[in-house]
Amino acid sequence: MKAISSPDDHRLACVDIIRTVGFPVNNTDSFLLKAPAEGSTCPGMRELSPPPLNLKRLYGETLETEPLLLIISAGADPSQELQDLASQTVGRENYHEVAMGQGQADVALQALRECVRSGEWLCLKNLHLVTPWLPLLEKEINSMKPKAGFRLWLTAEVHAKFPPILLQSSLKITYEAPPGLKKNLTRTYESWSTEQISKGGHLTRAQSLFCLAWFHAVCQERRNYIPQGWTKFYEFSLSDLRAGFEIIDRLFEGGKVFQWEFVHGLLENAIYGGRIDNVCDLRILRSYLQQFFNAQLLAQSHTHSRVKKTHAFPAQIRLPNSCSIADYRAVVDALPEDDKPSFFGLPANIERSSQRIVSSQVISQLRILSRSVAAGSKFDREIWSNALSPVLNLWKRLNQGSSLIHQKVALPSEGVGSPVLSFVQLEQFNGIRLVQSIHQSLASLSKVIRGTSLMTADVHKLATALLNQECPLSWQNKWEGPEDPMQYLRAVVFRALAIQGWVERAERAGLLSETLDLSELFHPDTFLNALRQETARLMSCSMDSLKFVTSWRGKITEAQLQVKIGGLQLEGCSFDGNRLSESHHDSPSVSAVPACHMAWIPQSTAGSYSPDECISLPVYSSAERVCVVTNVQLPCAGDHDTWIQSGAALFLKQQ
Repeated sequence: MKAISSPDDHRLACVDIIRTVGFPVNNTDSFLLKAPAEGSTCPGMRELSPPPLNLKRLYGETLETEPLLLIISAGADPSQELQDLASQTVGRENYHEVAMGQGQADVALQALRECVRSGEWLCLKNLHLVTPWLPLLEKEINSMKPKAGFRLWLTAEVHAKFPPILLQSSLKITYEAPPGLKKNLTRTYESWSTEQISKGGHLTRAQSLFCLAWFHAVCQERRNYIPQGWTKFYEFSLSDLRAGFEIIDRLFEGGKVFQWEFVHGLLENAIYGGRIDNVCDLRILRSYLQQFFNAQLLAQSHTHSRVKKTHAFPAQIRLPNSCSIADYRAVVDALPEDDKPSFFGLPANIERSSQRIVSSQVISQLRILSRSVAAGSKFDREIWSNALSPVLNLWKRLNQGSSLIHQKVALPSEGVGSPVLSFVQLEQFNGIRLVQSIHQSLASLSKVIRGTSLMTADVHKLATALLNQECPLSWQNKWEGPEDPMQYLRAVVFRALAIQGWVERAERAGLLSETLDLSELFHPDTFLNALRQETARLMSCSMDSLKFVTSWRGKITEAQLQVKIGGLQLEGCSFDGNRLSESHHDSPSVSAVPACHMAWIPQSTAGSYSPDECISLPVYSSAERVCVVTNVQLPCAGDHDTWIQSGAALFLKQQ
């Protein structure tokens, strides 16, 4: 590494570092790269992280002969910002876009040649989809002699086969949602002009736009806490923010009476909510909309009363009674650099869960890096033996002392016995068949490794998946379990052994009188449906006329048939059997909850709790929050939004 011996060396070193990580460098003061004062170690920087990307500021550093490559990430789309910049700079009619894909190569080359001749702007989007064509684009760029004013904008996701020469000849900019609530809001208010905020002199309009910017930032930053924040990554982008801006802008036109229901409905059903396909996530979004867009919030700011914690903003934040963009930027500048979980309504111990998830992801990535690319492509006895021995040895240990591999069980007859008994017998049959199927496939693999059997296509597929530390598709098709093959094998044997006890108790009609653990079943949701069917038969009514209820106080007096379920775990808050309570910073991320009674009762019958004193939370089959088993009612106090936004959910006991 080059030694830094002077202020100029110090500045150049900073420039090199910033160029290395892919950020544009402004040679004046974009990054505050100034010579440090004597004895100082910081060259005038207020912070280490760069400011949010501003394409307008970036444009001043560009040349017509140098393409601008925007490296985008999921949920980041620069199209709208580029269109706005073009409209302000060269006019919208002088800006052209081509979305790359099948059959667009000739269209792109023709548009490039025309823009080069006329000095207009061209954006070629999603180049990662056409990497084989990029060398041709590279030659066209090298041979062009553009007219002054021409700009070539390129967008692409990270791709291993992107031509390095085109990469090196372009000005590279990473384009993604800025990290942190403060930077997200800063970027939004940099993209909005003074006229946009103060238009019409409507105070409520200016404050509503701040609520929109905050709401947009919260939706994006909550993705850092998957799966407790959102269950998956949703591509909320600047296009959503712009659509929300236009909604608020139009609702204030012509002195119309502002109606928050329109904002809630459009943002939930047409814009942000249109990206969400999970019922629990949609409930979180709806909760945010109710808190960020309501007349009470703005009325509090008009009377100079501080917004309480249960409302949209932190306690120290107060909406400005102003239409000046400078006042709103001052509020943003006063925010802390590090986000607090309370900004999103998440519990104080969310970092524990987040760190656990990140650790799992790092371990998974390390496993991917350890994969041998050549291992699965062709048979190598030594490589296969060394890599697959842990799986084969684990399977042998799991089945020691059990008769699952050789056990014979007949397919239960339909319509014989109660629905619950029929279910557990079928569960036993499928579990044993799955164990024996896995054993047969692993035995075939073992014979190939030992050289006593010939390679087949099925064995090769099985070995390839296991060498890549993936659960074989042939197994997942029979039961959708953990992705890790070692965990999958443990889960299968655990359930296959446990269901034997369920069958014995069900055959002597003692199953429903004991405390049951749903994690011992392959299909726990089907068990609850069988309980529903048996209840309907007992009550001589239709299944549709029944509703599912839970009780943590004891038996459900209204139920003729019920079951006691234990082993549930809770994340996002705490529960002692009486009331939900918020988690503290030192609270465990996941805690056990007492056993509860579950039953199906008539729709017209009141349950153990009134709707106002309880909240319905999902019960997932695992902490990954992929498969919902059922929803249960838990007694709580206070605002339901507290528990909704905390991402509270229950899981079956993890093995």
